[in-house]
Amino acid sequence: MANNEYTMVAGGGGFIGGHLMDQFCNQGVKNLRCVDIKPLNEWHQVFDDVENLQLDLQDLSNCRKATEDAKTVYNLAADMGGMGFIGNNKALCMLSVLINTHMLLAAKEQGVERFFFSSSACAYNADKQTSPDVTALQEADAYPAMPEDGYGWEKLFSERMCRHFREDFGLYTRVARFHNVYGSHGTWDGGREKAPAAICRKMIQAIETGTHEIEIWGDGKQTRSFMYIDDCVNGILQIMDSDVLDPINLGSSELVTINQLVDIVEEIAGIQVKRKYNLDAPKGVNGRNSDNTMIKQRLGWEPSIKLREGLEKTYTWIYREYKRIH
Repeated sequence: MANNEYTMVAGGGGFIGGHLMDQFCNQGVKNLRCVDIKPLNEWHQVFDDVENLQLDLQDLSNCRKATEDAKTVYNLAADMGGMGFIGNNKALCMLSVLINTHMLLAAKEQGVERFFFSSSACAYNADKQTSPDVTALQEADAYPAMPEDGYGWEKLFSERMCRHFREDFGLYTRVARFHNVYGSHGTWDGGREKAPAAICRKMIQAIETGTHEIEIWGDGKQTRSFMYIDDCVNGILQIMDSDVLDPINLGSSELVTINQLVDIVEEIAGIQVKRKYNLDAPKGVNGRNSDNTMIKQRLGWEPSIKLREGLEKTYTWIYREYKRIH
């Protein structure tokens, strides 16, 4: 094998990484390497003709193994989840900085040509997200810095590392700030799931158990935008091949309240349920939406899948998984 031939996805056993690897396989990309800390039987998707490695990428030596002979690196590895996880595990989220530090060092040492880092809308200044009547977040709104405590600080710091590795060492780095990605083959139970999957699961449980009641975290008036996984993967590939040097939003601008999200899932399920609001549960910021002006202007990208369509696909997949288990 000649040097620098592999396309490597770190966190490839996870939700977004698995879909990215699926896209590469469908495109006929050769010399694929998929790396994740989880045992192979816990990966969200597993593919044939791929070098699958179980490695803890907080360790520099493992990052060197992962990036050996790699031409392109997509770093999606992180200890993360929905608000129920990141709100209660700030130290664990911060420790992902070891992954990003060591991945950048290894990529520099190995002569990696292109490096993608998955950041998050949690990197944005919290003062700009205090109202449900939100002004969509522009890329410049990350500063002055006051991101989500724990997870958001780690993402913002890692963004700066990518910038300085590019400026000081000439490493080609690209950074996308993800806004609430959802879809099939994602986490839907156990505490790490995000709002769309959680609402779908709760609705299915309400139907299957006959309770016809779901718990909503917060008052349901929080606003968010949600991006379907297929749009996310297409955006990643366009950003990686672009001349956009600074972090750029990758999300939908289709804003909804959590109550409206529940409304849509009710329509899909064909039932109305009683809503019990848990005001003590983690609910995140009051309002967050993606301003897609830059990515439209620079790349001509915008989501192609509306929330209703993506939720129907997600609900169908989670329902099938729920019935398989139960």
